[in-house]
Amino acid sequence: MNNQITDCAPALASVQDAWNAAAKVWNPQALAALYLEDALFYGGRAGHSVGSDAIRTYFDSYEGVIKSAHLTLIEQEILRLDGGSFVAQGYGDFSFVLEGGASTKSIMRTTLIIVKQDDRLKIRLHHFSVTPDVPPLGQS
Repeated sequence: MNNQITDCAPALASVQDAWNAAAKVWNPQALAALYLEDALFYGGRAGHSVGSDAIRTYFDSYEGVIKSAHLTLIEQEILRLDGGSFVAQGYGDFSFVLEGGASTKSIMRTTLIIVKQDDRLKIRLHHFSVTPDVPPLGQS
């Protein structure tokens, strides 16, 4: 098995494509399969999902809400961690089709750690969050 990532940018594009293929028909099982068994995950809802079962539960929580989604990773800075992993940080431009047909868009900050394991690219860490309007200095 070759668990080396030769070029990080195409690897990130491949992960984005796989995520979009699973989200096109909002398939929680296929989405969760993109993550390692022990992956760490902060998404758009409150709470921290640890492990692929919890990540599947997170994606399941959008059943009946999201019909389809598309993610375009933009302004990504990539830092190689070792021969088989890298971190990518930037923004994610989301387009959603909600149940009932409404379309929405959202841009979030993104951090992903991608690893190659058993010849497959997988997500080890996923942290997406909204950009704060003001610095969070403890004042409302």
